[in-house]
Amino acid sequence: MSQDIDYGNLMHTAMRGLIKTVLTGVSETGLPGSHHFFITFDTREEGVDIADWLRERYPEEMTIVVQHWFDNLDVGDDGFAITLNFGDKPEPLYVPYEAIKTFVDPSVEFGLRFESPEDEADEDPVVEEMIEVEEEDEHHDADVVSLDSFRK
Repeated sequence: MSQDIDYGNLMHTAMRGLIKTVLTGVSETGLPGSHHFFITFDTREEGVDIADWLRERYPEEMTIVVQHWFDNLDVGDDGFAITLNFGDKPEPLYVPYEAIKTFVDPSVEFGLRFESPEDEADEDPVVEEMIEVEEEDEHHDADVVSLDSFRK
């Protein structure tokens, strides 16, 4: 038995649970107030289901915006399904929580960043970072908790 507690994985699990809870609320009652989400995910992750033309356009990662128009938001234990509009063409997507790299709600300056061990090699580990989210002509800074910085 390992002598170490894997805080990084525990934090990832907890934060993905937070995303699931938020999306469940939105699926039941809609987006409250000015809340909206920018969700970046790894399109190569097992279980990601997107149209072939989207996978060709976004071979590594994709950012979706859940704001004005979305449909069929179905939140499950392992991920969520949603239909979004791409150039007046509705497209269904399925995103496993494990594929999510960032989750940002710029309306309240909240964000999460999930880093892999490869990302850690490129950046200094930090508990909190600031990321910039661009929405139309406004810029909002969002607090981002880097969860993998707890790993050794």
